[in-house]
Amino acid sequence: MTLSSEAISHTTDRYRDAAGYYTTGRPGYPPLLIKRVADLLGVDRRQRVIDLGTGPGFLAIGFAGYAGEVLGIDPSAEMLAAAGENARQAGVTVEFVAGRSSDLEPRFGPARLVTIGRAFHWMDTVDTLRRLDGIVDPDGAVALFSDRSPNVAENVWRATFEAVRERYAAEDRRQKPGHASHLGHGSSRYDEVLLASAFSAVERISVLERRATPLERFVDRALSFGATWTGASTTLVEDLSAELTAALAPYAVDGVIHEVIEGQATIARRPAG
Repeated sequence: MTLSSEAISHTTDRYRDAAGYYTTGRPGYPPLLIKRVADLLGVDRRQRVIDLGTGPGFLAIGFAGYAGEVLGIDPSAEMLAAAGENARQAGVTVEFVAGRSSDLEPRFGPARLVTIGRAFHWMDTVDTLRRLDGIVDPDGAVALFSDRSPNVAENVWRATFEAVRERYAAEDRRQKPGHASHLGHGSSRYDEVLLASAFSAVERISVLERRATPLERFVDRALSFGATWTGASTTLVEDLSAELTAALAPYAVDGVIHEVIEGQATIARRPAG
C-alpha cells in the first residue's frame, strides 16, 4: 500500500535523533497483553491489523504473530527505518508506510483492529476516530496501548530517573496545548473522547510484567524522548549519560535494574446492536 507523495512529504523530523534510542530504551508492551487483545477480538490469519503511529513497530511486530496482514503507519522516516529493521530481526512480515492519522481513508480497510501506542496525544483524536469508523470492521475495535511504572518496591529507581531526566529536559514548544505527556499515565484520559465516538463500548486490560533491564538501557530510555533530545549537543548527551548512570548505579545489581512494567490496553468497540 502506498500513500500520496504529499503525505510522505509531511514526514516529521521530530524523532530524527531519538529513533535509534527508542527501540533500545522504551519498554516493549508485554506479550501477554498483546495476546489477550488478539484473543478477545478474534484476530486471526484472515484479518488485517493497522498500527497507527507505529514508531519502531513494537505493536505491529507483536500482532504479526496473530494477524494475516499488519500495516504500520508513521510520519517519521527514521522511525519507519527502525521499525523495518526490528521486524526483520524478529523474523516477521509487516508493511510500513509513511503517513499521518489525517491520511486515513476507507481504502486502508477493512481492519479487524487498529492499534495506537504512544502516539494518540499527537493526533486530532476526534477526527482520527471518525476516520477509523470507516476502516474498522463492524465487529472490530480500536485499541489504545500505554505503559507505566506502577508504585511497587522494584520501581524505587523511578523518582531518581525522572529527576535527572527532567533536569536536562528542554521545554517542548511543539507539544499541543492541553496535551500532557504520556509519562506515568494510562490511556484512561481518552475515555471521554472514546465514549463520544462510534467506538463507545470501552473496556480495559492491564498486565504487569517483571523485567531485568540493563542499566545502559535507562540512558537510552531518557534519550528516546524526541521532544527533549532532538538536536541536543554531543556534550549534553554525554553529560546526561554519565549523570544518569551514576545516579541509577545504586539500584543496579551486576549492571541490571529490576523493574515492573504495567502494560495497558483500552479497547473500544461499537455498541452491540
